[in-house]
Amino acid sequence: MRDGFVSVAAVTPKVRVADVAYNVAQTEEAVRRAADAGARVVVLPELGLTGYTCEDLFWQDALLDAALEGLVRLADDLADVGSIVACGLPVRVAGKLYNCAAVLYESDLLALVPKHGIPTYNEFYEMRHFTPGPLEPTLVDVGPFHEVPFGSRVLVSVEELPELVVGFEICEDLWVPEPPSIALAQAGATLICNLSASNEVVGKSDYRRDLVRGQSARLVCGYAYASAGWGESTTDLVFGGHDLVCEDGTTLAEARPFGDRVAISEVDVKRICAERRRMSTFEAGPAVAASGGTAPEAWVQSISMGLAETSLTRFVDPQPFVPSDVSRRAERCETIFRIQAAGLAKRLEHTRSSHAVVGVSGGLDSTLALLVTSRAFDLLGRDHEGILAITMPGFGTTKRTHGNAERLAEALGAELREIPIGPAVERHFQDIGHDPEDRSVTYENAQARERTQILMDVANKLGGLVVGTGDLSELALGWATYNADHMSMYGVNAGVPKTLVRHLVRYVADTCGDPALEKVLLDVLDTPVSPELLPASADGTIAQRTEDLVGPYELHDFFLYNMLRMGFGPRKVFRLARVAFDGSHGADAYDDATILKWLKVFYRRFFAQQFKRSCLPDGPKVGSVAVSPRGDLRMPSDACSTLWLDELERL
Repeated sequence: MRDGFVSVAAVTPKVRVADVAYNVAQTEEAVRRAADAGARVVVLPELGLTGYTCEDLFWQDALLDAALEGLVRLADDLADVGSIVACGLPVRVAGKLYNCAAVLYESDLLALVPKHGIPTYNEFYEMRHFTPGPLEPTLVDVGPFHEVPFGSRVLVSVEELPELVVGFEICEDLWVPEPPSIALAQAGATLICNLSASNEVVGKSDYRRDLVRGQSARLVCGYAYASAGWGESTTDLVFGGHDLVCEDGTTLAEARPFGDRVAISEVDVKRICAERRRMSTFEAGPAVAASGGTAPEAWVQSISMGLAETSLTRFVDPQPFVPSDVSRRAERCETIFRIQAAGLAKRLEHTRSSHAVVGVSGGLDSTLALLVTSRAFDLLGRDHEGILAITMPGFGTTKRTHGNAERLAEALGAELREIPIGPAVERHFQDIGHDPEDRSVTYENAQARERTQILMDVANKLGGLVVGTGDLSELALGWATYNADHMSMYGVNAGVPKTLVRHLVRYVADTCGDPALEKVLLDVLDTPVSPELLPASADGTIAQRTEDLVGPYELHDFFLYNMLRMGFGPRKVFRLARVAFDGSHGADAYDDATILKWLKVFYRRFFAQQFKRSCLPDGPKVGSVAVSPRGDLRMPSDACSTLWLDELERL
């Protein structure tokens, strides 16, 4: 359970209706298999010790006695598994019968959580047998178990991992307007377990999946759902055993109906707590253990489980900004284009700018900026002649990129202007006494600043607006020359990470329907990322490759997402990167030393370069990660990186 990962299993054992001994044996076997696979929390179906479909047999003392005896036997038999187990059975309390979740740990019965929402509609007729359970817990004696908390608002917390707080609800409780899980989450529950018996009808599994996933998102929690399956009576209904493990709107594992009957994955409870802290609208009160004679908001049963390394089986996306599904990726690209274009169109209209000025290099970022500008002009109903694409060849410009810049402007119908910067930069070197053979940062940055000066002055002359080209990844790393490509009048790419820039350009190439535009975009995609500030190689190819200097952008985007969006520390980011980039998910494989090397670079640069982000031009946020000082990232420019780098040194 280190780093907050808790392995959770939703399991559907085979049952026989009213055969408690058989069901207990099957339950024990299923729990042990899940525990052997690493599960520390196991949830089982509703009324699983008897079978959900017993109907009027629930009035028989023989069945109810056997269920209680079976629970006692199961608690003893599972004493050595070291997992929290939630199983279902009917329980008599104070002369009434309740549909309960029994929560076991080692040989203890930690709680009895009764079903609160009792359905009596369509195929369900539970009110005939069961009484709605109380929300507020009381203490009851059940068989050999004494002073067991009984009620919906009971939580189980783990001393060694305080972020793991488990709450329980049963089937219909999730489908009602105000599920018990709402109060449980507000009282601190980070994992909700649902014991269910939801029969299969056409379309229901999709609705059920959306319901579980949506509840995990709404409550910012993990949600494990286990439903009755094989062996339940088929007199009128069929149960498929639909099992789910979700986390904050994402399905981590699913056993589809009539499938494997087990879903197991790791829920990140530390991430859940971090997300709740971030959300000012998530109102929560502390869960208080019972004391005195007053009923607490939630009764907390605290246990000691011990911390252990949790093997990660959940998918860790190596490209968190880029959907792997092709159709979803295309949909996201279109949405991002619309956001970027709408933002720029509004700014052009507001400033009454007649022209948009874009510095085009033939690289990815300036290509995307020009494509967005074209969209914005279409949105405003303007002719593309108002788009001025300026190419400014310098000491490192290659024929390939220069040619692509020209062809791109032509394909989009923009006005193209070429302004070589060599003579102006050489004169500047004379003015400041810099030797042109000294290829230091001054040599590079003087070119970048000359280009920005040209763009700004031309825009002023035309009554236009300079469209920025720098992307989110460059801003995170500070890979921009201060007061040069760092500056513009509106930065359309400021919210787009480099890994997504490629897909946006590819999306246009695939959908534009213009062979000339498609051809140039594909060549831009095939060109190495480079600022082209150092002279080209002898054969005329790019000599300065950004990723050789600053590191692979796919790693840096992964680091950025998990640091800023998830709030993870360096050790956890490193651990996740090792899983994501092991070569099994279609991404490049990186060894530990390489990941660690570039992770150190990322943290050093992220902290050291904040001063550039503190004075960013305006630009649209397009995703869940942004670095605008006016929005998502309010960070001192002189904050120390010592804590983060020290943690990396200890790895």
